[in-house]
Amino acid sequence: MSLTIVRYPGWAVPLAFISMAVFRLPLLFTKGLTFWKLLGCGKNGTFDIEPDLKQWGLLAVWETEADFENFRQHSFLQRWWKTLCHEQWTILCQPCEAHGKWDGKEPFSKSAVSKDYQGKIAVLTRASIRPSKLRGFWANVPPVAAGIKEAAGFVTSVGVGEMPFVRQATFSIWESLNDVKQFAYKQRTHADVVRKTRDEGWYSEELFARFIPLKTFGSLNGQRYLL
Repeated sequence: MSLTIVRYPGWAVPLAFISMAVFRLPLLFTKGLTFWKLLGCGKNGTFDIEPDLKQWGLLAVWETEADFENFRQHSFLQRWWKTLCHEQWTILCQPCEAHGKWDGKEPFSKSAVSKDYQGKIAVLTRASIRPSKLRGFWANVPPVAAGIKEAAGFVTSVGVGEMPFVRQATFSIWESLNDVKQFAYKQRTHADVVRKTRDEGWYSEELFARFIPLKTFGSLNGQRYLL
């Protein structure tokens, strides 16, 4: 799986919107691409009601790493981004755990992680929010968003989505699996929100996945996230 985040200069924002339509045809014919989503981004690195119109993304699942490299080196999308964007960051990951669905599909294969693995972990949390539950969901986002940035082992995160307000995801990177578990299960605010999602039925569809980061390319907001 790869996630690419790009930043456009202000004058190119209209072209960023156009790209959401233009990119669909070449992606349909990209060799080795089994699943993909064109994404908008939120401003504060997690679920966010305010979009960042300069920042956009592509999540893609590949049959092989060679297919990803061919896309990264030679695709129409890469030529577009290199011409129009002033920053680009890509992370390539190996899925290791996933449950739930995305548009009715299970896009991520699962592979066992060695018990001795001590490296960084990436986490994707994605949900389709029921329209009747939007008020309750967004009322609970700010404290969780603030808490994640102060959590032990947190490296960075980006908020992405297919549709403003309704179809949202967060991709985050952590120093270790233990740090992820500490935040997910022992950070009180986050644990309370997880309980509410079940008790109040906020989501019509959700997906949770963990990955081992393999490679990164480029920078985001001036930072290079080395593995």
